[in-house]
Amino acid sequence: MVKRMRLIARLWSGIIAAICLFILFGYNGNFFASGQPDPYAVGNYPPIENIPPFFNLLSAFLLVIAWKWEYLGGIVTILIQLCLIPVYLIHWPLTENILYLIVPYGLSLFFIIPAVLFILCGRHSKRQLR
Repeated sequence: MVKRMRLIARLWSGIIAAICLFILFGYNGNFFASGQPDPYAVGNYPPIENIPPFFNLLSAFLLVIAWKWEYLGGIVTILIQLCLIPVYLIHWPLTENILYLIVPYGLSLFFIIPAVLFILCGRHSKRQLR
């Protein structure tokens, strides 16, 4: 049971890490290729919009770290995702179109589920050592 749960958590976190790497390379691809930032990017956007992508990238990195240290990586990933909820509530309040808000709020669940699986595997491993 724990091996299966660990496998699911590792596959899920691997998919998250791969997607985040593709997004990171996509954002920076034009800059590396031409030395210029994206000419089609919108200017004058609020700096608070930089926080969710950075925290999600950090969460993906921590999920990869959770392959080695399950409990630590899972706990810190959940804490980072919980820190994102106030940012979402400030910038994208729930009074707006709810269908539009499925992505930012649902993305946190996409990161939290494998983190919880890693925590459960880590707790089981600690019990086995005792």
